[in-house]
Amino acid sequence: MARLIYAAITSLDGYVENSEGRFDYWIPDEELFRFINELERPIGTFLFGRRMYETMLYWEAADKEADGSESFRDFTRIWQAAEKVVYSRTLKSPSSAKTRIERDFEPEAVRRLKSSASHDLAISGAELAGQAIRAGLVDELQQFVAPIIVGGGKPWLPKTVRLDLELLDSTRFASGAVGLRYRPKSSATA
Repeated sequence: MARLIYAAITSLDGYVENSEGRFDYWIPDEELFRFINELERPIGTFLFGRRMYETMLYWEAADKEADGSESFRDFTRIWQAAEKVVYSRTLKSPSSAKTRIERDFEPEAVRRLKSSASHDLAISGAELAGQAIRAGLVDELQQFVAPIIVGGGKPWLPKTVRLDLELLDSTRFASGAVGLRYRPKSSATA
């Protein structure tokens, strides 16, 4: 059975977006980018909410940029090779290859996808990931903590869930960022 992984870059105070809705308050350096690529490489399918999908669409044509680093080009290849599922009630059609739109997030459909997939799945976007965490679908959480406090915004985890975790790994980066990988010990409870 494939794993469903939720990964996010957050501020030290736990936000994926600041209070202005921006996430560019800290940009990963080459070392962290390479590390994240290695974690993303086994992903065969990305699950996105509409807003995150529209943000990530950048990678559909990022290979046209001449000045990108090797890690930049590598992530572009990872993105383009993967299947994408977008949960949206408003998008009429996908704007990227290998993409399908689902109108509603249905936990049972994701369970079936996990059981039939030959590669791991990743879920992106705090709200969509929150639904998956509440449904007990997330098998691993990967947090990349940036050395910055933003003081508020969109939290990376849902506020109404308790989940006991087991630390799988921690990695310190020269930039001051820290990578944490956790596995749930038991099912989520809301």
